[in-house]
Amino acid sequence: MILLQTTPEVPIVNINDSLKNVTEYAVQQLRENPQGFFEELGHDALMFGIKVLVALLIYFIGAWMIRQVKKMQQRRFERRKTDPTVASFVSSATSFALTVLLIVITIGTLGVDTTSLAALLAAGGMAIGMALSGTVQNFAGGIMILAFRPFKVGDWISAQGFQGTVTAVSIVNTKIRTADNREVVLPNGTLSNGVIDNYSALPLRRVDLTISVAYGTDAQECIDLLTDILKADERVLDATTEGALDPRVTLKSLNESDISFAVRGYVRNDDFWDVTFSLNQVIYTELPKHGIQFAYPHVDITMVK
Repeated sequence: MILLQTTPEVPIVNINDSLKNVTEYAVQQLRENPQGFFEELGHDALMFGIKVLVALLIYFIGAWMIRQVKKMQQRRFERRKTDPTVASFVSSATSFALTVLLIVITIGTLGVDTTSLAALLAAGGMAIGMALSGTVQNFAGGIMILAFRPFKVGDWISAQGFQGTVTAVSIVNTKIRTADNREVVLPNGTLSNGVIDNYSALPLRRVDLTISVAYGTDAQECIDLLTDILKADERVLDATTEGALDPRVTLKSLNESDISFAVRGYVRNDDFWDVTFSLNQVIYTELPKHGIQFAYPHVDITMVK
C-alpha cells in the first residue's frame, strides 16, 4: 500500500479583503457603540505613543552608549599604542555592528516581531549581497589590507591616481589627505587589488635629479661640481648609513641638443622634499658661476650668401 502524505493548503490572504473586513468592523463598532469605539481607539493610540517614546528613548540612549564605547576603545588603543590602522578598522567595525543591533532592539520595542525580522533579513541576504556586491568587495578588501598591511595610518602612498598621507582605514574605504589638503576616499576593494606605491615603507629614499647642460661642457668638471654640491648638504647620507650608498653623479645621456647628468643621493624620508628643492636651487645658482650653462631647446641657423 502506498501512502500519500498531503500537506494542508495554506490559505491565501488577500490584503484588500483584510482591509475591507477591518473597515467594515470599524464602521459596525462605530454605529453600535461609538463611545466604546473611541475609548478603545484612544487607548490603542496611547499605547502606541508610549511604545514610540520608549523606542526613541532606547535609540538615543543606545546611540550615546555607542559613542562612549568608541571613546573607550580609542583610549584603550592609545594606552596600548595600537597601530592606528588596526584601531581605525576595529572602531569602524564595532560601530557598525552595535548600530545594527540597536536598530533591531528599537524595532522590537515598537512591537514588531524581531524573529520575523531576522528571518526576513536572512531571506533577503542573498539579494542584498548581490545589490551591495561592491560594498562586500570593499569589506573584503579592508580585511586584506588589515591582514597584509601594505600601508598604515601616517604613510604617504600613491594609489588609484592619487597621492597623499593615509589618515584613516575603515571597513569599506581608506581616506588619504593630499599635499594640497584635499581628502580623498578610496574604496578598499579596488585599493587592495591595485598597485600601491608606499613611499614611507622604508626609512631612506633616494633623490634623483636630471641636470641638462649645453654641449661643450667639461663633463668631469661638471660631475665634480655636482658631487661637491651633494656632499655639502649634511642631509645627504653616505655608505656609512645602513641602507644608503655614497652620493653619485654620472653622465646619463647624450641628447639631441644637450647632455644630461644623473644626480643621486640617499636621504631620510622626512628630508626628501626639502633636500630635493634645496638641491635644485643650489645647482641652479652654482653651475653658472663656474661657467656651466644650462641647456634649452634651440635651433642654430646658418645663412649662406
